[in-house]
Amino acid sequence: MEYDRYGNPLHACTPEAAGHLDRAVTALLHFSPEVAPAVDDAVAAAPASPVAQSFAAYLGLLGTEPGEAVEARRRFQDFAAGTDRTALPVRDRLHMAAAGAWLAGDLKGAGAHLEELTLMYPRDALALAVGHQLDFFTGDAVRLRDRIGAALSEWDTAEPHRGMVLGMYAFGLEESGHYALAEEAGLAAVEQNPRDVWAIHAVVHTYEMQGRVAEGIGYLDARLGDWSDGNYLNVHNWWHYALYALEAGDTDTALRIYDAAINNDESAGLAMELLDASALLWRFHLAGVEQADRWETLAAAWAARADPPYYAFNDVHAVMSYAGSGRLDAADRLVADRRTWLAKADTGGSETVTSPVTNLRMTAEIGLPVCEALIAHARGRHRTVVELLLPLRRRFHEFGGSHAQRDAVQRTLVDSALRAGSHDLARALLSERIGLRPDSNYNWLTRADLADALGDAAQAAVARDRARTATVSAARALHRRPPFPR
Repeated sequence: MEYDRYGNPLHACTPEAAGHLDRAVTALLHFSPEVAPAVDDAVAAAPASPVAQSFAAYLGLLGTEPGEAVEARRRFQDFAAGTDRTALPVRDRLHMAAAGAWLAGDLKGAGAHLEELTLMYPRDALALAVGHQLDFFTGDAVRLRDRIGAALSEWDTAEPHRGMVLGMYAFGLEESGHYALAEEAGLAAVEQNPRDVWAIHAVVHTYEMQGRVAEGIGYLDARLGDWSDGNYLNVHNWWHYALYALEAGDTDTALRIYDAAINNDESAGLAMELLDASALLWRFHLAGVEQADRWETLAAAWAARADPPYYAFNDVHAVMSYAGSGRLDAADRLVADRRTWLAKADTGGSETVTSPVTNLRMTAEIGLPVCEALIAHARGRHRTVVELLLPLRRRFHEFGGSHAQRDAVQRTLVDSALRAGSHDLARALLSERIGLRPDSNYNWLTRADLADALGDAAQAAVARDRARTATVSAARALHRRPPFPR
């Protein structure tokens, strides 16, 4: 029997394949492109290994790319057809169950299988990392935190990869609102491994959610060489940098980042990168700073994908691009296609989707109403936006993503409340935001817009003064930063 570097048994595995699996898990934890060839090597060296085959299936799913998922499903089904699962050790059986469930569209079921696995094998880094991403895709902040927290005590401080597990824990802590603990865990993880881009990302989220813009900029600057290239998360972390620039009132810097690192002629058109581009440009749109050429290029990239129903979170960002570019016919077609798909799905009545396919419920309950709200916003139907989004504003997490990503939708509700003249609602929404992020430039500028609408010049002046104060240190931090990527 072979074992991985963490002491977990590897059924039907050779010493060579075990080495490749260790290399693949290390690459996965670092978000390194080396993960794909390492998994290929493991499968080639031990084609009968359930862990290697399950790992290959996970890779076909983690990017939320429908085409990759289809190919992964085909390969895994071929393997599973010739495997007697009842004869497998429990760890291998549960990895296969998780991979099979996810390939069938049951993200929550896959996460549950991996949670059961890590109760017995808390040092299974593959199960922890994949389960963590499933919790992210389903927006389950409590599991995002507790899945890792439940295993962390079994990772000895002498284990070099413990820091990577701590980095995952930091992100779960942040998404569940424990900002001080999240910062502490994230900083400790990066101290152990400076190139832990997920832990860096967790710290950045922590500063973002508290409105600590200058500290976020300073942290990213200090770690620039560790996160800015050579990993699958670099575009997303540049997106965070652009958000900080917007909060500092520096739209030119945010656009330079967009063009240099987020979406340009060399971009691969991956869903995870296009949604960052959409979310950034939508913030410009809400601020009244239109980007017609950038929108058109981005919408064309989404249209070229012609994605089938797969992940509602991606659909929302595709519609965001169509609404921003004025391609409302394309937005309407996507919504109509998803409605047809839902109508054909197995349902238990007119409202409740009973199929195990997680995206059915995500689309029916959150994705489609948000898509329709974005289209209504583009058409100036702001009361409709409020009617669609207000009942869902505490449920947006149910279709995945992070608080920072979903804030584009929350801001859409605030914007439409103001434009629809729903001043009491706008005041309440802004009061909530200011209570959580009292140093946010966006919150105070929007509060000033509300005061203007109410004819309260004194309140508007106070709010704008607070906004200026909030941006001073962040703006200074931006002026000290090194050159942006080219």
